[in-house]
Amino acid sequence: MADQTGARPARTAAFFDLDKTIIATSSATAFSKGLLAGGLLTRRSVVAAAYAQIGYLLGGAGPAATERLRAALSRTAAGWDVDLVSSIVRDTLRESIEPVVYAEALELIALHHAYGRDVVVVSASGAEVVEPIAQMLGADHVVATRMVVEDGRYTGEIAFYAYGENKAVAVRELAAERGYDLARCYAYSDSVTDAPMLAEVGHGFAVNPDRALRRLAQAEGWGVLTFRRPTALRPAAPSRRSVATGAALAVAAVAVVLAARWWRRRRSGS
Repeated sequence: MADQTGARPARTAAFFDLDKTIIATSSATAFSKGLLAGGLLTRRSVVAAAYAQIGYLLGGAGPAATERLRAALSRTAAGWDVDLVSSIVRDTLRESIEPVVYAEALELIALHHAYGRDVVVVSASGAEVVEPIAQMLGADHVVATRMVVEDGRYTGEIAFYAYGENKAVAVRELAAERGYDLARCYAYSDSVTDAPMLAEVGHGFAVNPDRALRRLAQAEGWGVLTFRRPTALRPAAPSRRSVATGAALAVAAVAVVLAARWWRRRRSGS
């Protein structure tokens, strides 16, 4: 409806991070069982990921350490067959991700829709993983990582990495495209790496925040929310369109988790 000047009011949106904000787990680790069974994770890739993760932990989460980790994870996925990964991830989405969603997140999504706001899922996981989850949740748009595929295989290159400042850039671009007034928009995340996205909107919220984000939220005056109630969400299964591209980056993160465990066992001598 137009106002008295004839201008339509600006649109608004709520931007949600995915892992540990909407979903009560990491979307990456949900893929481990199928990918190990499918032979896509090898000892060599696990060890390489371990060294990258150790460097990341020792050096902190600065830009250089983040870039080294991103490069290691993308190399892990290089050469993987798209169709094989697609099949594995599709099955995992049905079995592992659909049941574990925060009830509080569902309530917020419904509330924002009731107020006429678009809901946008913004995730560092790949688009072909995030989009079926977003559809399941009734979200309107997705911002996610996009990987490069040639001849049916991952090249190891990342076309767009939806992480850190890149999330804020994508939010600004989507706002310009959709006509959102960011000063009236909302954003939610659990991680300090999403601080640039939270700072883009007028109403930022830290959800189950890490220590650094909790401190920053207090300094910036952002809200702090606690989500405690994972619930089962059982909509119709996602379509059989490819869900592989984003799986590659998410699955590479699984290698880091496994590598960390292997490294601890090796150091303990067990």
